[in-house]
Amino acid sequence: MRVKLRNIRWEAEGINSYILEPLPGEKLPAFTAGAHIDLQLAPGLARSYSLVNDPAIHSYYEIAVHHTIDSRGGSRHIHEKWRVGEILEISEPKNNFPLEESASHTVLIGGGIGITPMLSMISRLEALGRSWELHYVAAVPERAAYVDRVENFPQAQIVFDGIPGGQRLDLRTICDAAPADAHLYCCGPSGMLDAFVAVNAARPKGHAHIEYFSADTEVAADGGYTLELTKSGKTIMVEEGETMLDALLGAGVDIGFACAEGVCGTCQVKVLEGIPDHRDHFLTDEEKAANTSIMVCCSGSKTPTLVLDI
Repeated sequence: MRVKLRNIRWEAEGINSYILEPLPGEKLPAFTAGAHIDLQLAPGLARSYSLVNDPAIHSYYEIAVHHTIDSRGGSRHIHEKWRVGEILEISEPKNNFPLEESASHTVLIGGGIGITPMLSMISRLEALGRSWELHYVAAVPERAAYVDRVENFPQAQIVFDGIPGGQRLDLRTICDAAPADAHLYCCGPSGMLDAFVAVNAARPKGHAHIEYFSADTEVAADGGYTLELTKSGKTIMVEEGETMLDALLGAGVDIGFACAEGVCGTCQVKVLEGIPDHRDHFLTDEEKAANTSIMVCCSGSKTPTLVLDI
């Protein structure tokens, strides 16, 4: 769908927020806390960003974008090219990081720009009158976005680990202190998420939730296998040096994708036969073991042929 860029606001060093409003006569679909939208920035360039605003607000969407130095083009495109008033293409909201609203207590942990999905969760938890706490870590105060929205909550801890005398976020202490039936959420750099998963390994299944905003993904590009597409009837050879996504797009297959790192779930495809070489950070270990779906942006095949439901 299409929206208009109403406002751009500086939030922190290298981070801007963007207010997207519906076109005249149109309405934005409702969303739930933790949701994101995909942005179609240019041909072959799409990215996903968390919705920051209160889910109770239906008149606009707000996202925040960090202009990273090693950007693959998404954040650079937004920071350098977007202008107020232009019409943009976005997806309807999707939620791969849903909030368990019935939890007795919720622990939110955000690293850097990983604070963004936590903001809609806080709004929802406050509206429900639920118990929650936030732990937010950034390198320096100048790079910490949305501090003004959370600093007045007594249950919010904000620390900076890149300044003299700064403080690291003690994940083990935070998580060990949480009640056994609490739900914990973490979004941030891959190292933080790996540590979070390890610390909460003994928690009940489904009580520790993570969302990557980027990942150090080793994309499968060895090639040497064939894709059979049941719906389109195409047979495609994935050559050495190209990804599965490259091969599909090169053969004219219209397939959605966004992050190209296996973290957003946009390019998930059903596998009918064959064994994928999973490289994503989206599917659970159980889902990967079942081999019934694959993220085509980064994964490959362990068998000579992979049959996909596209």
